[in-house]
Amino acid sequence: MSDENVPEGFDPEDFAKFLQELLSGNGNINAEELAKVAGLPNDPETIKALLSQLQNAIKQGESQTVAGVNWTVAGQQALSAAREGSRPVSEHAKTAFMEATHIANLWLDQATSLSNMATEPKLLSREVWVQDALPLFQELAGPIAQRVAAALTENLQANLPSELDGLAQGAQGIMRSAGGALFAMQLGSALGKLSHEVLTGGDIGLPFYTESRAAFVPQNLIEFIKANDLDEGQASIYLALRELAHARLFRHSRWLREAVIAQLTNYASGISIDGEAMGNLATSITPENAEALRAALESGELLSERTEEQISALASIETLLALIEGWVDVVTESASKLLPDAVTLNEVLRRRRATSSPAQSTFATLVGLELKPKRGREAAQFWRALTERIGIEKRDAIWDHPDLLPSSSDIDNVDVYIQRISGGEDSIDQALRDLLGGQQ
Repeated sequence: MSDENVPEGFDPEDFAKFLQELLSGNGNINAEELAKVAGLPNDPETIKALLSQLQNAIKQGESQTVAGVNWTVAGQQALSAAREGSRPVSEHAKTAFMEATHIANLWLDQATSLSNMATEPKLLSREVWVQDALPLFQELAGPIAQRVAAALTENLQANLPSELDGLAQGAQGIMRSAGGALFAMQLGSALGKLSHEVLTGGDIGLPFYTESRAAFVPQNLIEFIKANDLDEGQASIYLALRELAHARLFRHSRWLREAVIAQLTNYASGISIDGEAMGNLATSITPENAEALRAALESGELLSERTEEQISALASIETLLALIEGWVDVVTESASKLLPDAVTLNEVLRRRRATSSPAQSTFATLVGLELKPKRGREAAQFWRALTERIGIEKRDAIWDHPDLLPSSSDIDNVDVYIQRISGGEDSIDQALRDLLGGQQ
């Protein structure tokens, strides 16, 4: 490689030192900087575990790497973060939430025509939430992870000066494994931090369970209730109403989970990496600046500008997630009328959904997508108006088939929507029968 092909600011000695120490696994690399990369606290035991994970991942090579990420390391990292301060589900919590879900199911029967769940809600520790959530997050994060790992490897190799050619011989697989391990550490750390925040299975809008069951993280729920000075009994019922409504919807509409995941993965598969940003990153990673990778991943600066197709796909995802959240809002609002603090509880949850924690923002960047719908309130108003016009049963029947779901423009005009799908309120039943082949 000629001198003019060496990127500005590239120091061969620094890079050689970084790469040699990283690949040798001798533990001399700046462990504190690596802890920062992984988002971990700077304490001896944590750093020791971090170095062990990284060295093992590199030694194991590409056999542990799937779609650009060492998912074994990601899982270990996530569980390690989840265990910090984690407590098992107590018998008191089990009893309290079972009672809350019993009341919530009775009230939901009056607010929706969608049937009750056949399975009991799942009560999760933070660690179990991580284990349950990891497969879906792996599917969502895979495309961007693969592109980041591949681009990082290519840039590191392309930017090696000629005097370091010997160092690069046969190192491609090892370098890719190292990149996959570093990305996995960051991803696992974000997922582990999320486990301290999520309240229920449907809290961030994603359907984790193929059997569409309700789930609660009691430790987080109790801490959330105390932090907001809420009445424990009322808050437990209110949160149970939301989660059970979400679970009923996905259980009733078998196609909905696949539709959400298909839209998310389709969007993620179109993500591309900014070559210039990746090149700048490759030249900035040194033993003294290992945190550059973490900063780049968190900021999203490695992602290219969205194409028109990406923008369109994102709008479709936001519409679908908003319709789900809006429906849950309206059903919960109707079912919680007997709760004296219902308005207060709704406002607390609304404020919580309107803001993203650092962990949520980091994870959104790592999957290249903000998962919170921006049109939830408008969608709720749509479902509210539709309920008044056609009733609960016909409203809920719209979830029977994807072709009946409103579009983004329909959300803003319920009259146009009713006219479009049925030609008038009186014939909406016929429209449903036509779509469902007489099953309605």
